[in-house]
Amino acid sequence: MSHHQIVIVGGGTAGISTAARLRNADPTLDIAIIEPSEKHYYQPLWTLVGGGMFTPEQSGKNEADVIPYGVEWIRDAVVAFNPHQNSLTTREGVEVAYDYLIVAPGIQLNWDKIKGLREAVGKNGVCSNYSINTVGSTWKFIRELKEGTAIFTQPAGAVKCGGAPQKICYLAEDYFRRSGVRDKINVIFTAAGPRLFAVDKYREVLEKTVARKGVETRLRHDLVEIRSDSKEAIYRRTDTEEEVVLHYDMIHVTPPMGAPDFVANSELASEAGWVDVDQYTLQHVRFSNVFALGDAASLPTSKTGAAIRKQAPVLVENLLSEMRHQPLTAIYDGYTSCPVVTGYDSLVLAEFNYDGEPEETFPFNQAQERFSMLLLKKYGLPALYWHGMLKGRA
Repeated sequence: MSHHQIVIVGGGTAGISTAARLRNADPTLDIAIIEPSEKHYYQPLWTLVGGGMFTPEQSGKNEADVIPYGVEWIRDAVVAFNPHQNSLTTREGVEVAYDYLIVAPGIQLNWDKIKGLREAVGKNGVCSNYSINTVGSTWKFIRELKEGTAIFTQPAGAVKCGGAPQKICYLAEDYFRRSGVRDKINVIFTAAGPRLFAVDKYREVLEKTVARKGVETRLRHDLVEIRSDSKEAIYRRTDTEEEVVLHYDMIHVTPPMGAPDFVANSELASEAGWVDVDQYTLQHVRFSNVFALGDAASLPTSKTGAAIRKQAPVLVENLLSEMRHQPLTAIYDGYTSCPVVTGYDSLVLAEFNYDGEPEETFPFNQAQERFSMLLLKKYGLPALYWHGMLKGRA
């Protein structure tokens, strides 16, 4: 059995930025990251990859290049937690012990919760921005569609960035318009929930956006099956249980998501399956030497990289306090951000907290669609990510 002072599960945005901050705070800390992937992706770029503005390759770097100096990388996957023994078990059968544990493995894509989706995605007009293996197909099918029906879906439950399913819908609609085929294509956005967006200030402007663009919106429609042979999308209405069948020529599917199985099946999980932490301190509610952040944590806010940017410094400060046997004083207020792309030259930068109150960065109304905010997403935020967040500087 190996042992480390701090073990971080997950080498994604949350794990890397937290490790970097810990090393910056105290270079003597013994830290290990457990992460099986060889590539690290800046996933917020995948919306723009699906819209043809970047290639998939431009969104990734080698994992080895983002592991902070002095941090040991264990290239393995966790399969079980043993929190009473302060240890965990990996896929290779190795036991790793820790003094303190940070759980940040991200979110799991549950492709199989939509019948027929796993077999269909990436082929015959079925695409998704949510995997590096399929994001390239989105731009291919948007570019190739000259007439017919284009559908964009949002499932029930938490997904990465609640506004992301809308972004690719707006980009596709804009592309159809610029290509001169918009009047031959019916664009439909479907969502399992009752509203387009959770925060009223941004919801109102997005409702005007879909009206202006002529996007047909179907709320309370939950996609349950893809019949790729007949190009039919099967929905269950969440209010009436009625079955609805829509024909598509292309369909962008946002798969249902949830906590990774090894988290949901562990003693660390809440009833909903997420790592059960205090929403303000990010400390586990039953195991004081365990913390969590990012998509797998039970935090009642949107699951975004921007949220992690605010969670990481809180977790690091509180973990260091715990190690010194001092009170935890750093507070995370639920801040998250969702840059909702509304076209090739516009974006609404939504920022808000646990209470759904706007918590905006800039001294102007961010609910307005702005070209400057699109440039921020294309160039500013990726630079901030690679050179700031992952280095523990932002």
